[in-house]
Amino acid sequence: MREWWRDAVIYQIYPRSFQDDDGDGIGDLKGITRRLPHVASLGVDCIWLSPIFTSPQKDMGYDVSNYTDIDPLFGTLADFDALIARAHELGLKVITDQVLSHTSDQHPWFRESRVSRDNPKSDWYVWADPLADGSPPTNWHSHFGGPAWEFDPQRGQYYLHNFLAAQPDLNFHNPDVVDAILETCQFWLDRGLDGFRLDTVNYYFHDQKLRSNPPAQARPQVMATDLYGMQDNIYNKTRPENLGFLEKLRKLTDQYDDIMMVGEVGEMGNRSIQIMGEYTAGTSRIHMAYSFAMLGPDFAADHFRSCIEGFQSGAPDGHPKWSFSNHDVPRHVTRWADHAVSDAAIARMACAMLMSFEGTVGIYQGEELGQTETELTYEELTDPPALRYWPAVKGRDGCRTPMVWEKGAPHAGFSIAAPWLPVKDPQAEKSVDTQDGTPDSILQFYRAMIGFRKAQPALTRGKTTFVSLAEPVLAFHRISDEQRITCVFNLSKDDHQLRAIGDAAILGPHHAKLDGSQLTLPGNGFVFLENTADLEIT
Repeated sequence: MREWWRDAVIYQIYPRSFQDDDGDGIGDLKGITRRLPHVASLGVDCIWLSPIFTSPQKDMGYDVSNYTDIDPLFGTLADFDALIARAHELGLKVITDQVLSHTSDQHPWFRESRVSRDNPKSDWYVWADPLADGSPPTNWHSHFGGPAWEFDPQRGQYYLHNFLAAQPDLNFHNPDVVDAILETCQFWLDRGLDGFRLDTVNYYFHDQKLRSNPPAQARPQVMATDLYGMQDNIYNKTRPENLGFLEKLRKLTDQYDDIMMVGEVGEMGNRSIQIMGEYTAGTSRIHMAYSFAMLGPDFAADHFRSCIEGFQSGAPDGHPKWSFSNHDVPRHVTRWADHAVSDAAIARMACAMLMSFEGTVGIYQGEELGQTETELTYEELTDPPALRYWPAVKGRDGCRTPMVWEKGAPHAGFSIAAPWLPVKDPQAEKSVDTQDGTPDSILQFYRAMIGFRKAQPALTRGKTTFVSLAEPVLAFHRISDEQRITCVFNLSKDDHQLRAIGDAAILGPHHAKLDGSQLTLPGNGFVFLENTADLEIT
């Protein structure tokens, strides 16, 4: 029997920004539960909840201080159980963000670990002595700026943090840490959870010899203030021991029915595709993985083709998940605006393209509305990197502003109180109530396109073979035993003409014209063709 997740559409909910029901300006579990019918109406299979566990919220929940309880900001364990029950009633699976590579510095494990060098948890985190001149043990950088080491005067040692200093890294070389983490995962599986989204899945282990990273050979730094990309990060992440832990985690989940794990590979470019393959190979590691390969500014046919073909060749028995937006990157409608005829045109084409990709696909809340990035002032920011490096870094707040439900309601129906991030007019204009039932809306298009994907055997189970066409046209065949569909996308503002070879016929949603064998793709046009043998640009 084919597993449910292999062609699933996963909807990411950012709990702070989905729906506030208790009136404090921050979204909560009761609000999510109330709005689940909207999610189910899209035709998606699963929701992914960003962190909801107890946390000081220094990094919006990615700094966990208790792995087995709900943060009061979001509700209670009873609220969580009610959410699971309602989701299952609606036919939705539920997975949560598991942030396992690091904890909050307020976690009881770390509080005990930092007290001395000989307490029971002294080796639960990555501690190291200063070098002879007092400098950090390695040259490793933090993603959020500065060294990845923080000196702790109580122990007289440095501890490792790949992100904020308030997010110390666990020492996965210690088997007691591994056992403790597995116990926390089991807690949620026993509570009825359907799986995990594994944050920074390639960061669990570090090099025990504490070797410094060499300089990057050809990769530029990621942004003006982020030195992380200037190193070849081979010793601080993606260590070979990672695979052993993933296999232990898989053994745990295999004790339950229909569980799925998707890992976030914190890497860019071809290396990220390679890691995705390694981590999903066979049936003893995680079920699927995604990377930031499609979450950046690259918008070219060759780029998308190289991502998919790279995974095909590097992991023939692995499984990918593809996404265009999430809570960490600017929304793709804004990110790819230079290639767009309009916001609506790029939103539709991106949806059609994503829903035609082989594997599992993910959409981020508001994406189904064609939502754009919110422009914020410094005074409105909450994201640590932006607060530290503004204006060179705008941070991630712009994609995290609240979901817009009712255009005319205070804060677009998200909350009766001032929300933690503002709702601005350009976002409110795209509210659910203005689009629901409107035939030409982006929301209705998402529903139609997800339904079309699920109804076509070639799009859910078919293999992918690319058609070699010049930029900016991306084209590929999806072929199953029952069906062959050719998917064609114009990644530019200009019209393009192609000739369809074979007895071609348009199938499903499209923005194109077929006159005999002559196919016209307007700017950001797309089409699905049956019975097409090949294509050529005229």
